[in-house]
Amino acid sequence: MENNKRPESMARITTKALADSFISEQVKLLKKQVGSKKVLLALSGGVDSSVVAALLIKAIGKQLVCVHVNHGLLRKGEPEQVVEVFRNQMNANLVYVDAVDRFLTKLENVSDPEKKRKIIGAEFIRVFEEEARKLDGIEFLAQGTIYPDIIESVGVKAHHNVGGLPDDLKFELVEPLKFLYKDEVRVVGSALGLPDGMVYRQPFPGPGLGVRCLGAITRDRLEAVRESDAILREEFAKHGLEGKVWQYFTAVPDFKSVGVKDGARTFAYPVIIRAVNTTDAMTATIEEIPYELLKHITKRITTEVKGVNRVLYDLTPKPSGTIEWE
Repeated sequence: MENNKRPESMARITTKALADSFISEQVKLLKKQVGSKKVLLALSGGVDSSVVAALLIKAIGKQLVCVHVNHGLLRKGEPEQVVEVFRNQMNANLVYVDAVDRFLTKLENVSDPEKKRKIIGAEFIRVFEEEARKLDGIEFLAQGTIYPDIIESVGVKAHHNVGGLPDDLKFELVEPLKFLYKDEVRVVGSALGLPDGMVYRQPFPGPGLGVRCLGAITRDRLEAVRESDAILREEFAKHGLEGKVWQYFTAVPDFKSVGVKDGARTFAYPVIIRAVNTTDAMTATIEEIPYELLKHITKRITTEVKGVNRVLYDLTPKPSGTIEWE
């Protein structure tokens, strides 16, 4: 555990100058650890894996092989952003895996939230293992482990889903962020030139939209979640709530209700909006969204999102609710 203890002399990274110093030191350490060998990274597009990728690209360039698995449960535009930022802008060695049909087939008729999580996690490991076995000369596995992960779990970062790789792969771990807190990771990411939308994105569950498409996942409701979430994020950004509210998202339950559109009766899904503030995620309060903005968001969602005829606003704090619905 001693090797996983943050050095007492380590200053908090709060400025670009401190981030630049950290980056310079890590580049040297990474070059020394890796040498001329190759490193594999599961690049989700989340803050931690993106910053690790950018740091390793700076240190070892094409020796890093990034694998981005699109399981169909990401937010609108996220797979495209990963490809644009890392392959097109940073010239990364990126393997893009379209596994949407594979994941959604596995999830058919599965309504229990824990079963959904286990299927998504296990299938990710299988896809990642398959890609790893196609590659030659990989000796290292990079992970976006940060200090709270070590404090809380004393082990491999479970929500990156790579802790279950078979032992015969025998990868040595590369964890350059393991002594940083989340706010420090963001400062480092900005210093590395990653876009703000990636560095400062709000928390996102490991199973992605799979736990916001409530109950058994269907493609129509999954698209309703994705499209309504995009509208909510766009409107929050326009109205100055993007950096003010800790987490905000939409969820679509597995039931329909009667409505009216263009003078005709409809039978469609509701969209639930949730927006909360918290400091530690143990408790959470509800963000009071201006009523006029809520009406505007409701009109956009019911007009633009296919298969939806109602919008509901979740007023439940934590406790008695949780932040996510599943």
